[in-house]
Amino acid sequence: MVIKAVRMPSFSIVIPCYRDETQLTILLGQLRTISAVTPPEIIVVDGAASMACRSVCHDHKARWLVGEACRGRQLMAGALKARGDVLWFLHADTQVTSTAFAAMSRAVDQGVAGGFFRFRFAAPREWPAVILEPAIALRCRWGVPYGDQGLFMVRESYRVAGGHAPWPLFEEVPLVRNARRLGRFVALRESIYVNPRRWQRDGWWRRTWHNRQLALKFASGVSPEVLAAQYEAGNSCLQRRSF
Repeated sequence: MVIKAVRMPSFSIVIPCYRDETQLTILLGQLRTISAVTPPEIIVVDGAASMACRSVCHDHKARWLVGEACRGRQLMAGALKARGDVLWFLHADTQVTSTAFAAMSRAVDQGVAGGFFRFRFAAPREWPAVILEPAIALRCRWGVPYGDQGLFMVRESYRVAGGHAPWPLFEEVPLVRNARRLGRFVALRESIYVNPRRWQRDGWWRRTWHNRQLALKFASGVSPEVLAAQYEAGNSCLQRRSF
């Protein structure tokens, strides 16, 4: 049996950040450790114009850009500067595995428009994670995977799909819907690990219900700007209740 060699495309990684330098440092360290022979281009778009973020980027040979404190606009700004064949969008508080680049390369070699990783909570894990992780996978089968699942897209597909929406929340929704019309948008078996700090701080079920309420309101037509304000207000309320 002849095994077809997979051509390793060039990658550009776009990371929006807002005062999350500790988690960003961990992620950038991982990315440099697992990189293929050709190091990826890493673009961090900083919504806080933080000198601490700039220093972290300098130490890890990542490009530092200052952007608006709006995740959609940060992602758009980073994608506009990216030069790789494949764009990989990561949140600053995620953790990746050593097989991530190979998994994306295999998918791209098979002609996909893009895809996403399997959502997992990073350690320390608690028992609600065992219920929430398969529920999220089920939701993604018919709904839209969100940005914390490491969305990746062939650069030309990203352009044709219209890129991210300039919104502070749900900025990936129109992008994923349009990408699925272009071609296959696949769910990889490989996992991406999301920091559980918000669930631990606010309570696993309160945080989950709060997120679901926002998604339902978005689906019913409430603007992302209004929902972003409610998200911040909800965070403050949840934090007060957690004490």
